[in-house]
Amino acid sequence: MTRSPARRSGGQILVDQLLAQGVAHVFCVPGESFLAVLDALHDAPIALTVCRQEGGAAMMAEAQGKLNGRPGICFVTRGPGACNAAAGVHIAQQDSTPLLLFVGQVERAVRGREAFQELDLRAVFGSMAKWVVEIDEPRRIPELVARAFHSAMSGRPGPVVVGLPQDMLVELAGVADAQPSLVPQVHPGASDLSRLQALLAQAQRPLLVLGGSRWSVEAVAELQAFAERFELATACSFRRQMLFDHEHRCYAGDIGLGINPRLAQRLRQADLLLLIGARFAEVPSQGYTLLDIPTPAQTLVQVHADAAELGKLYHPALAIQASPEPFAAALAAFPIPAACPWREWTRSARQDYLDWSDLAPIHVPGPLQVGQLVQTLAATLPADAIMCNGAGNFATWVHRFWRFRRYDTQLAPTSGTMGYGVPAAVAAKRLWPQRSVVAFAGDGDFMMHGQELATAVQYELPIIVVLLDNRMYGTIRMHQERAYPGRVVGTALRNPDFAALAVAYGAHGERIETTAAFAPALERALASGKPALLHCLLDPEAITPTTTLSALRDAGLGR
Repeated sequence: MTRSPARRSGGQILVDQLLAQGVAHVFCVPGESFLAVLDALHDAPIALTVCRQEGGAAMMAEAQGKLNGRPGICFVTRGPGACNAAAGVHIAQQDSTPLLLFVGQVERAVRGREAFQELDLRAVFGSMAKWVVEIDEPRRIPELVARAFHSAMSGRPGPVVVGLPQDMLVELAGVADAQPSLVPQVHPGASDLSRLQALLAQAQRPLLVLGGSRWSVEAVAELQAFAERFELATACSFRRQMLFDHEHRCYAGDIGLGINPRLAQRLRQADLLLLIGARFAEVPSQGYTLLDIPTPAQTLVQVHADAAELGKLYHPALAIQASPEPFAAALAAFPIPAACPWREWTRSARQDYLDWSDLAPIHVPGPLQVGQLVQTLAATLPADAIMCNGAGNFATWVHRFWRFRRYDTQLAPTSGTMGYGVPAAVAAKRLWPQRSVVAFAGDGDFMMHGQELATAVQYELPIIVVLLDNRMYGTIRMHQERAYPGRVVGTALRNPDFAALAVAYGAHGERIETTAAFAPALERALASGKPALLHCLLDPEAITPTTTLSALRDAGLGR
């Protein structure tokens, strides 16, 4: 005789589904709308990180999804909580990251009356989430949560928003738990692989471009071995630099903001472009100019796990629906070519990257040289250190000069969202406390979610925040001087003493005004065993590694 499942509250059923799906960590800002879930978490073997703002919580969950490929989990309350979390949902959508945002919702009986903090989740999140659902019956929680996990991870991964009516969470139901959601890998077909081999055999100037998600350590290693055997010049898409070892002789640079002009030209000149995992959206395509739409001049081979992305913008000569792991494994069986006529092309691409990433000729105004700060970090931290950043001109220093050596060492939003670095660093340190984690931030960027430094203090997470302070929204000021030279408005900032702020939070904080002061300050920060913030004062003229505000203004006035 089969026994009926024990009756549990909706909140308990939900937490049990998280356990069934292998969830070990949850981020949240608590709310009365999901108290039943919090109560169920009290006795569950799931780590809970309580954050200071829902945007930071959602970004932390998104960051963990980036690192481990399973959906990051975030709980927020209705109305303002959900609205605050929207930035994290948008990041997950544009970055193809699996994320589950659970939103406490008003009681079922008052929906549609504009009840206190009521929000139409489908209307608000419908254009930025893969799926939005409200669970009306506790007995359907296992079914719908399992489907949410599957949707978030399958095809092109992304965010799923799940509404949880408050009264549903306290209602009792007897229902069995769902099985873990396993997303099948999409394998390339034999005919597609044969066609790819034929295209490679005909190529003179091939270029490999890596991007997207659903990668793994094994897939990255196999792909790199393939590039090495075929001596293929390999570039990484915007903020996906951890997909290829920068010290490898085939690495040609990143295709993003501030691209190496020689790499951009090389991409235009390629006769075979092998695009794996990447969508090649606005930023890597340099405003949709590197590839013609709909038919590129280059022979384009596009590989993506989601059929909807194949040919969506560019009509490829060969479209292969495959996820990175089985595709990289299939490449391992390709026979080594008898000749590589593109050998000099690859060597030249590598030299272009080495010249572009050489810090020696870079000198910016002021006593603080950011390039040397990057060098000091590289010399001090282990190769598996995780580098996190949000958005702003400061990120150029990381993307251009930091040498990423392995997978799972980069957390950066392709969506260009400010404030991401500190929450991402907290998430990475919670996931892998033994790893070194650095958040590279600007002053405007830090102030978006810098309060999550308090979260790092609460959970004793010794992250390092390197904050470059030029007292303005630098990227906007740069564009302002180009378009409206000398007419500065809305971009100046009056900042706090960030080092003192860090100390007030309970972290280690130091103010740094010269290059020479950085290395010893970094050593003290590491020795402190605390979260640390190094407040680095940057000359406002040092707007990029290669130009100044005055030069931009003069060029604009001279037009």
